[in-house]
Amino acid sequence: MNILFCTSEAWPLIKTGGLADVSGSLPKALHALGEDVRLVLPAYPEVLERCAGLDSLGEFSLSGAPVPVEILAGHLPGSEVVLYLVNSPPHFRRPGNPYLREDGRDWPDNAQRFALFARAIVELAQGRAGTGDWQPDLVHCNDWQTGLVPALLSQEDKRPATLFSIHNLSYQGLFPAATFQQLLLPKALWSMHALEFHNQLSFIKGGTACADRLSTVSPTYAQEIQRSKFGCGLEGLLQYRAADLTGILNGIDTDTWNPASDPFIEQRYDVHTLQLKAVNKTALQREYGLRQDKRPLLLGHIGRLVEQKGVDLILDMLDKLLDHPVQLVILGSGDLALENRLREAAACYPQQMAVHIGYDEGLAHRIEAGADCLLMPSRYEPCGLNQLYSLAYGT
Repeated sequence: MNILFCTSEAWPLIKTGGLADVSGSLPKALHALGEDVRLVLPAYPEVLERCAGLDSLGEFSLSGAPVPVEILAGHLPGSEVVLYLVNSPPHFRRPGNPYLREDGRDWPDNAQRFALFARAIVELAQGRAGTGDWQPDLVHCNDWQTGLVPALLSQEDKRPATLFSIHNLSYQGLFPAATFQQLLLPKALWSMHALEFHNQLSFIKGGTACADRLSTVSPTYAQEIQRSKFGCGLEGLLQYRAADLTGILNGIDTDTWNPASDPFIEQRYDVHTLQLKAVNKTALQREYGLRQDKRPLLLGHIGRLVEQKGVDLILDMLDKLLDHPVQLVILGSGDLALENRLREAAACYPQQMAVHIGYDEGLAHRIEAGADCLLMPSRYEPCGLNQLYSLAYGT
């Protein structure tokens, strides 16, 4: 099959969470199975810096773009997967997080940015963007940032099949009703059967309602999101579409996450040399100024600093936890109040606790290799890639 894989982030180009890991590894796995899979994402500054030998496929005008949009072509680093980048500097050439400003709030024009991204994907999908004779049989969209794609393609006379994967239903891409008018979207899509959600514009509903098939990242989560507790208001629609919804457990890229070959860790090891894992514990303690001792239970936490991930639960019981011979290393970013509370806590317990605000891929690997246990008090977890990484690292 010809597959156009659409995502707002992909490792090793840009990453804020598990979506990037899946988007970086699944296309490579599909390519290895003989599928002609091509990856498309926005041309953020970090992505352009990490891609070499890009070619321009040409420019075209799109609604919502003050200047023509360019499609750049290359390859996902370290693979033979063809990469397309949607290059629109007014929308994507800005520093930092793809979705958030430095103060932790959403970019105010996120609706405009990802509507433009969706329109560019439609042009690629319909063979109108300089890809020659290549057209996809299937357009695979992921999370709210690409949710408009199945909706817009549903308005085309002849189109490829569409699959929409839900990685986390709580991130929905909700905007005021007026935004629908501002984006000049087809009037037929303002319907409870398409983009309208309680008189708001919902990007994720576009994918959920309009894609031919739906998937999510585990069989359990596929059931959970059909119930009110985790359905985020879309449980009725997901129940209605249950026959088209499949839960497929995420896998991990065992080339990237393998303690026997990991370039980021101090000491490589495998199931036969598990005692060498202790070298990584000492190295992690040394890196963050923690007391170098085998006895404390070294806990690692990696994830977004948001309520879902339960970071507030860690903070609320921290005094009791650190009464025990325990050390804690936390890596993540997110809610500013949680970030500040973590910094204050680390200052109070300099010998037992270390915090790194932001994302650092190498450090994520060193925590997985050096920690005795992963601490993951999530209120819910669609799949849990870090839990899978921990199994691979004997953590």
